[in-house]
Amino acid sequence: MAAASVLEASVLNPLSYQLQYPRPIKTPPKPLSLYLVSPSKPYLCSPENAQQDPQSAPENPSPGLDNGPHNARKDRKRAVRVAWEKLVRWSRSWRSKAKTDVLERTNKVVVLGGGSFGTAMAAHVAGNKADMEVSMLVRDAHVCQSINEGHCNFKYFPEHKLPDNVIATTDAKMALLGADFCLHAVPVQFSSSFLEGISEHVDPNLPFISLSKGLELNTLRTMSQIIPKALGNPSQPFVTLSGPSFALELMRKLPTAMVVASKDKKLASAAQQLIASNNLRINSSSDVIGVEIAGALKNVLAIAAGIVEGMNLGNNCMAALVAQGCSEIRWLATKMGAKSTTLTGLSGTGDIMLTCFVNLSRNRTVGVRLGSGEKLDKILSSMNQVAEGVSTAGAVIALAQKYNVKMPVLTAVARIIDNELTPKKAVLELMSLPQVEEV
Repeated sequence: MAAASVLEASVLNPLSYQLQYPRPIKTPPKPLSLYLVSPSKPYLCSPENAQQDPQSAPENPSPGLDNGPHNARKDRKRAVRVAWEKLVRWSRSWRSKAKTDVLERTNKVVVLGGGSFGTAMAAHVAGNKADMEVSMLVRDAHVCQSINEGHCNFKYFPEHKLPDNVIATTDAKMALLGADFCLHAVPVQFSSSFLEGISEHVDPNLPFISLSKGLELNTLRTMSQIIPKALGNPSQPFVTLSGPSFALELMRKLPTAMVVASKDKKLASAAQQLIASNNLRINSSSDVIGVEIAGALKNVLAIAAGIVEGMNLGNNCMAALVAQGCSEIRWLATKMGAKSTTLTGLSGTGDIMLTCFVNLSRNRTVGVRLGSGEKLDKILSSMNQVAEGVSTAGAVIALAQKYNVKMPVLTAVARIIDNELTPKKAVLELMSLPQVEEV
């Protein structure tokens, strides 16, 4: 047919033209879906080669249809599901290979101190192994009696029953005899004198896991320095445990995550095995100074956060103050040799968020009451637990001077605690500071 005839046929009789000259059918492009193999190695595949991973095969593929918004949503949901399933399989595989020999061969753990956190950790560790003795060394004979006879610490957790394998004693020699691990839960300011008094009963190879957070006021020492010095053994095995954790929530077996830090990698791993459980996740680190400094300084920052709350200065002020405080902690900690990654982890940002924003925090409570106008002496006399930030504040400022670091927020807290500055005046001074470039 001539070109004119074809044109005429197509205009006058389109149906006849289409029958004689059918258009080729175009196959739509096959949709691509993202399947995540690992966080570092994503790859693209089409539905027909999804058999590489049976879990990732598309459900009811519809060839020939455009991959419109509905299919795109399905692909995204499928990618998320596959990524999650791979994560779960990896986790199960890891757990199946995890070592448990430390817990299996541990027969006795001693806990030094009968406060709230020491009691919570004693109960937690005892729950990991029913036939393991957990001996608490306490000062108060009444607390000792309530633990042994009533299976509770009436002073801190009267409504929570302790496991039957938790016992208490006021005899240091009996408590420490045959212990495989020691959990140290004595407040920092009393640790040196306490440890010196029991040092003759401490095995030089007994691993100490410190639960105490803070700095010794007169010496500026951390627990990793206090414990070996007080025991007269520079090589005493040492681990520090820190992270966002309220004792009450540990007693309730609520999900919690913490970190153990030691220069001895094997010892850190052993502490992980001893403490970890279904409701308590334990990460590990070699950055002892970072974990300890973050744990000490966050208590001072929590007092500042409480003052803002007590003065009703609002959420904007709270966010600005805590952000500034985090920077100050980072400046000092890194000058002292801490890793910046530690300060954004559980023992840093994690613990700061918990301590600064939650009412269960003792240090935050002190700040709230200071901001409301109460006197420090009255506040402390009404508390049955130690707020470490009060005594740590002065030590922090001494450290800042030693390392030539400016810390306006934490310095203001120390001045308020020393009764040399009112909370209102401190706020005015802080708001008048030079406006500088963030670093």
